[in-house]
Amino acid sequence: MRSTYIAGNWKMNMDKQSSINLVKELVSSLGDCKNKVMIAPPFVYLDAISSLVKGTNILLGAQNCAATDNGAHTGEISVNMLKDLGVQVVILGHSERRYEFGECDELINMKVLRALASGLDVIICIGELLAQREVGRAEKVCERQLNSALLGVSKEQLSHVTIAYEPVWAIGTGKTATPNDAQQIHSYARKVIAKMYDKEASENIIIQYGGSMNVKNYKDLLAQEDVDGGLIGGAALKAETFIPICNG
Repeated sequence: MRSTYIAGNWKMNMDKQSSINLVKELVSSLGDCKNKVMIAPPFVYLDAISSLVKGTNILLGAQNCAATDNGAHTGEISVNMLKDLGVQVVILGHSERRYEFGECDELINMKVLRALASGLDVIICIGELLAQREVGRAEKVCERQLNSALLGVSKEQLSHVTIAYEPVWAIGTGKTATPNDAQQIHSYARKVIAKMYDKEASENIIIQYGGSMNVKNYKDLLAQEDVDGGLIGGAALKAETFIPICNG
């Protein structure tokens, strides 16, 4: 049976002291949480937060990683550097990386393979633009992104992979896919995984919803058969809005 997995993506938000205060509150409040929980602060706060979550049930995540090893890559952060800070999970292929920074499917796949080879778990983000949904291409876009991101990933490695469906038009806009919209794509993604691997793999993989899940809609979204958790943005920045979602 799949577990519920709630991940908080802080994006480019918070300052150091606010980050520390939030994490302390999360650690204090989520000690008995039965669900899997991860937080992904900005890179510059990972070191400060690592010591706070070490030994707790809260996983430490990063928002991105380099596709290359350590070396002459100015401004990049390698998986080895992340592991050195205690990072356990990395988010890859987020729509803001794809559409704001121009990361292509091939680059995302390189990052996925690099992270998995290093022993990190990955959350692979997929999702369509509004224009793509309006012309009926949402499923095909997500299928292409899945096929590319998982190229070269073995079935054994798949146990370290989580998929996050994030309709781009519902990120930070206040719009949210209906529970039925989310279920449709999650179910389709599971069929794609079954085609790429097998039924067992498709039934076991966790698929999060990542488009403006919040305290008002999380229960309806998590009630869907194929929605196994959430990749939370804005609601992850405050304890009072993140903790209820983590507890499901």
